[in-house]
This record gives sequence, structure tokens and C-alpha cells, in this order.
Amino acid sequence: MAWIRVVEESEADETLRAVYGRIAKARGKVANILKVQSLRPDAMAGHIDLYRSIMFAPSNITRAEREMIAVAVSAADHCAYCIAHHAEALRRYWREPGRVEALIEKGDVQDLPMRTRSMLRYAVKLTREPGAVSASDVESLRKAGLSDVDILDVAQVVAYFNFVNRMAVGLGVEFSEEETKGYEY
Repeated sequence: MAWIRVVEESEADETLRAVYGRIAKARGKVANILKVQSLRPDAMAGHIDLYRSIMFAPSNITRAEREMIAVAVSAADHCAYCIAHHAEALRRYWREPGRVEALIEKGDVQDLPMRTRSMLRYAVKLTREPGAVSASDVESLRKAGLSDVDILDVAQVVAYFNFVNRMAVGLGVEFSEEETKGYEY
């Protein structure tokens, strides 16, 4: 499942069992990216709270757009785990698997609105060349119709997935097709 020890729910102490239960109740089941943090239940609990805030809180950035950013960032980071999980989620919104595959392969989809494509460009640049991002990149998002709150929301999704991608890749988190399905969105 990973390159470090993972405490399964059946072996968990009371604190960890409670965290597992809270996550399963909210998400339908517990993803391996969370299980890999089982040696630190407080971090695991904080992680799910951060995830839910960034990915599910009310925002002008739609759930589909957030999943799209997750896939683009994960593809740029070569994180197979997060690509698989969030491509599965994005397919629920786009309902066109070819578009999802194009996003994974190219980091962009030509037929998307300018607003959406500007978010993708920013996400990929912030992922691949964080030191090259400048005020002009943020201004491009404004010109595409994003408010400062929207821009913050996009940056948080990008930053979150850069963090999670490094956890998944750096700890060897594995997945199966079955593990990517069955989550509450």
C-alpha cells in the first residue's frame, strides 16, 4: 500500500479509529492517501479538513473546475495516484472521457472557455515553475473574469495538490481501480 507502515482500522487505537470513522462517514470510505498518514492521526484529521475546505466549500470555482485543476496539477507532477483519483471524479462532471484524457496528456483542453483555460495555465505554471509566477499571471486571471477570492481559491487547489502529489509519490502510495471508486462527491 505504501513504503511506510500503515495502521489499518482493525489495528487502530481509539484516536485513529475515530479519525477513520469521521473520514468514512464524510467520504464513503478512506483513501490510501489518508491511510498513509495513519501514524499521525492529528495530521490525518487536519488533512481531511483541509481537503474538504479547499475542494467542497462554496466558491465561484466550481467542483468540476477544482477537479480539473487537480488533474492538471497531478499530471504535471506525474502523480499516478492523484491522476487516477481525480480523473475519476472529473469524469463524473465532464462525462466525456476523451476530454479528461486530453487534459492529462496535454495539460489543456482547447474547447474550454477562456476563464477555465486561464486557470489551467496558471495551475500548470505554478506547479512546474513556481519561481516564474508573477503579478502578470494573476492579472491574466483577473482579465479572464476571476475575482481575487477566486484566484485565492485556484491557488489553494494548486498548492494542495502539489502537497498531496508529493506525499503520494514520496511515500509510494499505491492504488487499484477499485480504490479510486466509491467516494462521495
